[in-house]
Amino acid sequence: MDTHSKVYSWKYRAMLLLPIAIVLVLGGIYLFKSPVDIEALLDSYDATADYENIQIKHPFDGAVFPRDIAPPLFEWSETNSAVSKWLITFQFQDDAQPLHFVSEKPRWIPSLEGWNTIKQQSLGKSAQVRILGFHDSGKPRFYSRSRIRISTSQDEVDASIFYREVNLPFIDAVKDPTRIRWRFGGVEDTATPRVVLKNLPVCGNCHSFSRDGGLLGMDVDYANNKGSYVVTRTAKEMTLATSDILSWSEFREEDEKPTFGLLSSVSPSGRYVISTVKDRSVFVPKPGLEFSQLFFPIQGILAFYDRQTKTFSSLPGADNPEYVQSNPTWSPDGDYVVFARSKAYELKNNSDQYKILLSPEDCAEFSKKGKPFKFDLYRVPFNNGEGGTPEPIEGASNNGKSNFFPKYSPDGRWIIFCRAENYMLLQPDSELFIIPAEGGTAQKLDCNLPLMNSWHSWSPNGHWLVFSSKTFSPFTQLFLTHIDENGASSPPVWLWNFTETNRAANIPEFANLEPDAIVKIREEFLDDYSLACAGFTAEQSDDIDLAIKKYLQAIEMNPNCVQAHQRLGTLLFNQKQQFAEGLKHMRITLQLDPKNAFGHYNLGMALFYQDKIKEAIPHLSKAVEFMPEGFASFYDPAQMRFQLGRAYLLNGNPDQAIDFLNEALSIDTNAPKIIYVLSMALAAKGNIDSAEQNYQKAVRLNAGVDTSPELHDLMASKYAESGRINDALRHLQQALELARAQNRNDLVSELENKLRAIHGE
Repeated sequence: MDTHSKVYSWKYRAMLLLPIAIVLVLGGIYLFKSPVDIEALLDSYDATADYENIQIKHPFDGAVFPRDIAPPLFEWSETNSAVSKWLITFQFQDDAQPLHFVSEKPRWIPSLEGWNTIKQQSLGKSAQVRILGFHDSGKPRFYSRSRIRISTSQDEVDASIFYREVNLPFIDAVKDPTRIRWRFGGVEDTATPRVVLKNLPVCGNCHSFSRDGGLLGMDVDYANNKGSYVVTRTAKEMTLATSDILSWSEFREEDEKPTFGLLSSVSPSGRYVISTVKDRSVFVPKPGLEFSQLFFPIQGILAFYDRQTKTFSSLPGADNPEYVQSNPTWSPDGDYVVFARSKAYELKNNSDQYKILLSPEDCAEFSKKGKPFKFDLYRVPFNNGEGGTPEPIEGASNNGKSNFFPKYSPDGRWIIFCRAENYMLLQPDSELFIIPAEGGTAQKLDCNLPLMNSWHSWSPNGHWLVFSSKTFSPFTQLFLTHIDENGASSPPVWLWNFTETNRAANIPEFANLEPDAIVKIREEFLDDYSLACAGFTAEQSDDIDLAIKKYLQAIEMNPNCVQAHQRLGTLLFNQKQQFAEGLKHMRITLQLDPKNAFGHYNLGMALFYQDKIKEAIPHLSKAVEFMPEGFASFYDPAQMRFQLGRAYLLNGNPDQAIDFLNEALSIDTNAPKIIYVLSMALAAKGNIDSAEQNYQKAVRLNAGVDTSPELHDLMASKYAESGRINDALRHLQQALELARAQNRNDLVSELENKLRAIHGE
């Protein structure tokens, strides 16, 4: 503790002055050793004086503490430079003796003994807290003051909180998920709750518990499957095993539409898990720390997994593809599911259905233009999986706002949800509202803080709510509020010791467990493939060094990891210019998997750019042959055929070049580069008119595509052969201009000679 706190009693005090022990009885002050003469200090205080105001940051005025909470942090700001110390006094009701403490800094944490006394004296009733700034050099004098009221509830929290601790900005956590940690502990902990899970090589997200706390479910990106979800029994020593993983991607695989399975939830009984599937989200990093990502789903239906029958099913009433249906939560009895719904939307600038982390350009209508997107809360009966008719929830729908993150109270009476102007996660204006479970007038909770109120969870006894806010820091912190029988909330209590510096605490979840019920969670699905997936995630985030590190780790774990060799070879060759090492890993890829289309394409292009055209052609051909359908997000099929056509042209095979260039154009009909190279192939074959038509079309589509003096030289030769001298001169002149612009002096000299020859010079 960084303060100098002293406790006094009004009946007696004992004080040690230098080497002489002197006991002073000063009726009424509890003594904890202090150089400050409390009696003289109190005598100098004038309650009627006009002191400067102290801004008390925490606790908030009217805050209600649970009986079982650890000592809180008292923090304030002081503007008077003359103040060197502060007196903190607690005045209780029922003639209870006041307590006095001294702090040498504008922050103070009571001792456990002192805090227990404060809680006992304020149990079920308010206590006045005064903070008085003074200077005690010579005659003590007060300069500033402020006061608040606090109380202690008869209700305990009596549960533990499981939450995620993330480094910011968001993009850094995505690039290296091993830095994300999970903590578990109770509000009675004086220290920061223990880290129970760390170094997870893949990203883990939303989690939930069954009602009795016996099961934990968590989103994990296992084996490059973004739809993976692990459900396991809780214990002091827990294991996330591959045998406990289910994949939302298995739901209606024949649809050939990817599933990421975000915002899943375990049912109260633990039998079912429900999630958003066939989903698509705006998921884009943003600059800064506070709100460094924009996330909300724009497509998706609800499906559930029956752990008893091991089957996937959609939930009728929440499976209409015309809407995005997401963020499901169960009623305490499991009879209803409440979810957020909006009209489904297709991004205008992005057709890559397999891409997770999008660029701002992909989502320009939202990230740059601020297009509105609002959610309403709906309820549908679960009905043993048969579903029913979805109904909008009054007070949380059709209000011109975005309504999301619903949470039922454990007794089923209330729903607390978030409301913002738009979108869902990480909204600065997000506030907590409460409505009756069947719907009604929404009331804003008094616990709301000025900046972002979100990610909330009820305690199992229904008396407390934990939630996240960014009011005190860009790094999200946790707060606790009391909810009474009428649904009213108290000003919140800051769980100041739950988060380390420069870490954001989010997704807090109450679990009906003791604080030591979970001590360590290990994962058993760390394998070479997981490391390769981590490398690919880093690569997508443009952290090439981290990607290479992960690929090397994967190969160290399994020298035969095809995916790691394939991507590592490409990065070493293209990004690091380590050509020999890159080619080595590309060739190892094909030794391990001779039909690996990606490996053939990478090696073919590497050979192409080393001017080994004849060697490149077989690999580019096999890439086209072996590339499975549905991978256009990773390798553009038009581009693959274009490169193969180029290679055939440079190798002197215009017929094959024309075939593959036409195939490329059948996929991408107005690609100027493809049309331009096709004109070259047609010219090489002697189809001069078709070549001219394609050349003109390519230039109309993109004038900048015209960069090849060789094309014009070739066209000029063909025109000259057919006696069309004016056309030949036109193309020779164009070839000469391009060659001069590119400082290709040898070609310039050759073209000038050709021009002189035509002119008869």
